[in-house]
Amino acid sequence: MRISLVLLLSSLILFQSASNPVEFHETFREDFSERTLEFFLYGSTGRKAEFKWKSGKKSAETEDSKILSFKIHPKEEAGAGKGPEIISRKFTHFGTYSTRLKVPDPREVQPNVGAVVGYFTYHNDPEFGLSEIDFEWLLADPEVIYMGTWTGESGKLRRVGRTINLAKGIIYTTEEREDHLKKKANLSGEENLPEKLEAIEGFDASAQFHTYGFDWYPDRIRWWMLHPTTADTVVLWDYKGERGIPQHPSKYRMNFWHSDNWSVETNPESLEKPSKRFELEVDWMGYKPLNKE
Repeated sequence: MRISLVLLLSSLILFQSASNPVEFHETFREDFSERTLEFFLYGSTGRKAEFKWKSGKKSAETEDSKILSFKIHPKEEAGAGKGPEIISRKFTHFGTYSTRLKVPDPREVQPNVGAVVGYFTYHNDPEFGLSEIDFEWLLADPEVIYMGTWTGESGKLRRVGRTINLAKGIIYTTEEREDHLKKKANLSGEENLPEKLEAIEGFDASAQFHTYGFDWYPDRIRWWMLHPTTADTVVLWDYKGERGIPQHPSKYRMNFWHSDNWSVETNPESLEKPSKRFELEVDWMGYKPLNKE
């Protein structure tokens, strides 16, 4: 897709000033092969504990592969950002985001755990409001994937989101929410594509590493993953809407946290504080800005 250079530049100019220019990432891929991070900073606001994260850890998948390890603290308070989190050093904007990761499987140990893995962009600007695009997995059911955006100013946020079960080919919801107005509406037409999903037999986000990504354009966001056997791109949601697409730059992030008020779609009891140091494994994270030509 070709995007007007004027449109792209205008959105950047809105977010910059001559006295305080914003720094943007160029194309990069963080493969977590070293103990220190090149493109990210660690940014947890919760308990200080060395075991919560480690880059350059040997992967159990292959001995010559290294990963980013996030471990949730059993004594951590609930809340996004309390658990381990990494945040890009510079801003990112329209472009392609992708990662390869494996979420923990707590079901034999603690089937009602309340824990969330977030792969997302997030920046709350005092003038332009929130810019967030996310993938989320709730550990109590790793067949379920949440996708969506948050836009708007604090107190008047808008959410467009889709919740799916990829193993069963179920789309639970595709909707828009305005919580402050207590409004919720199902999306249709170009805001609800594809209307059906083909099941991926045996899909389980905790069983193996999977590659996920999203393409962020000014007028469209496409969430996707690579099929685990064919490596074909599987489009999970291709959203085209007049509202709900963030326009200003954001920071690129990954986190892992305890939620005591958000249960997974298939298990309303899944709100318990984690009892173990469940581990998220991230193989790599990449970003490619939209071509400005």
